[in-house]
Amino acid sequence: MQSLLRPTALRCTTRRGYTSAPAKVPIKLIAELRKQTTVSLDKAREALSQANGDIPKALEWLKNDLITTGAKKAAKVASRTTGEGVIGVSVISQGLGAGATASNSSSGSGSIHTGGVRGAIVELNCETDFVARNELFARLAQDIAHTAAFVVEPSPEYHTTPFRPLSLSADLLSAPLVTHDDPARVPTGDVASAIRDTIVKVGENISLRRASVVAQHTFPVLPRSLDSATRLGSYVHGTLHGLACGRVAGLALLNLRAPELLKFLAQQSFNDELSVLQRAIARQIVGFDTPAIRRVVEENYGDAQPLYEQPFVTLPGEFQGLPVEEALRKWAASSGLASEESAPGAVEVLRFLKWTVGEPLEEPSEDSASPYNP
Repeated sequence: MQSLLRPTALRCTTRRGYTSAPAKVPIKLIAELRKQTTVSLDKAREALSQANGDIPKALEWLKNDLITTGAKKAAKVASRTTGEGVIGVSVISQGLGAGATASNSSSGSGSIHTGGVRGAIVELNCETDFVARNELFARLAQDIAHTAAFVVEPSPEYHTTPFRPLSLSADLLSAPLVTHDDPARVPTGDVASAIRDTIVKVGENISLRRASVVAQHTFPVLPRSLDSATRLGSYVHGTLHGLACGRVAGLALLNLRAPELLKFLAQQSFNDELSVLQRAIARQIVGFDTPAIRRVVEENYGDAQPLYEQPFVTLPGEFQGLPVEEALRKWAASSGLASEESAPGAVEVLRFLKWTVGEPLEEPSEDSASPYNP
């Protein structure tokens, strides 16, 4: 009787339930998926496991997962300050004549590139300098700049206001992202989603602060004569990962004027020398404290010098060190654009933009004053 009352351990008769272990994903499939994406090893394994080893289905799973996690991550970090970042530049077309193909004729003339000036500059911000130097972040900035240059329509006010700010919300964020290294590839998402995706990958808040573009109509048929044309130069200080991104960058718009300008623009040698000049002007603007092109009497520039008064230190060759205005006149005469060195106007700097990460915005519009946070 006592034995019946003695406490005894209860024997569990319920069978424990186990979920079957997920199938092991072959490392070759993981490697193949990671070649097509930038996801982590664990995320690639999870995607392939969910897709039963089917790579197209795994890519679709990753796309949907990124949308979900991206929105959550972006909302979580949206309040964080983005004081670092890069300036990204894209020049799709330097302008009429750029890239002219010289023929075998004795004159060295050939076909003329008829594309008008087309380029863009953007500022993309993040939280830390570490992410600002990350290749993923730099590529995003370069792609956004390329997209801005690609989608913008030529402005009828090009000759009076060549550089114009681009509305972030209305024009750029909803635009399909056009990659700089493969523009023919069909876009898989817009600029806003690309920013969200990168937030997930780098773990920091990212905001698009501003964008400006320049776009000129192309020449479907060249006129029989042309005495004026514009060209676009660019320079980025401290480029990252071989991309046109850095903390300081600039665009410079030049105007050429000559009675037989088409003859010069058809010469490859002339275009090569002109490209060097364009880059030197943009580099000069970026490297110096450049408040204006010419001095305006009413303005107080302090210790800064207008561009035309600066020694042209960035131009290689015989005119290096001369005041920029004098160097441009001598360059025009030596290239044949002007008949004599004293003739003004053959080569002029019309406008320029110089941007530095985090600098105060002089006249913020409603759109640019509120940087985009996804």
